[in-house]
Amino acid sequence: MLTDYLPVYRIRLRTERLELRLPDFGDLAALADQAAAGVHDDDFQPFENAWTEAEPRTRGRTALLWNLRLIASITPERWCLPFVAVRDGQVIGKQDLAGRLYGVTREATTSSWLGRAHHGQGLGTEMRAAVLALLFDGLGADYALSDSLEGNAASAAVSRRLGYRPDGIDHQVCKGERATSLRWRLTREDWAAHRRHEVRIEGLDADARAMLGLE
Repeated sequence: MLTDYLPVYRIRLRTERLELRLPDFGDLAALADQAAAGVHDDDFQPFENAWTEAEPRTRGRTALLWNLRLIASITPERWCLPFVAVRDGQVIGKQDLAGRLYGVTREATTSSWLGRAHHGQGLGTEMRAAVLALLFDGLGADYALSDSLEGNAASAAVSRRLGYRPDGIDHQVCKGERATSLRWRLTREDWAAHRRHEVRIEGLDADARAMLGLE
């Protein structure tokens, strides 16, 4: 079965309202539907590559194929786990957790998006809290990293709410113009002090850990 070859597919994260899991093809199609329906308001572009400005079917296909690439690229040295967030049986968005040489660095980066219909309900905070529990409780991290384009108030608010601190800036190119990206860093101590959700971690066994570069 699939989990014999991809043991990270055993991982499930459960919060009060959400289940996070790695997607099967049905989940990817549902995620594509969310992307096609819209991810953010038109007055601000939160993504460097502006993929959400394509027409709906192309947006959905882009989301589906990108997540397939992430799954196909998982190695112990470099990985990104593209969890789908599921509420009451419906895929509502995605929450990534990415590490490079994680067994040495003990830090990983989060990124996410929610279907526009699910904004404003605290779900972005809840799903990021889920992967932070996996990272710190399950994988023994020292740090979690994130970033947000300047002006993305919702993403920055989630980071602050969960205890991240500013960690400098980068400059990106968005639609041919320079854009400032704010870096955020969360220590284990700050995470413990700002825990907001109870998270149950399932399926993180020795095989799954080995696939993520941990003995």
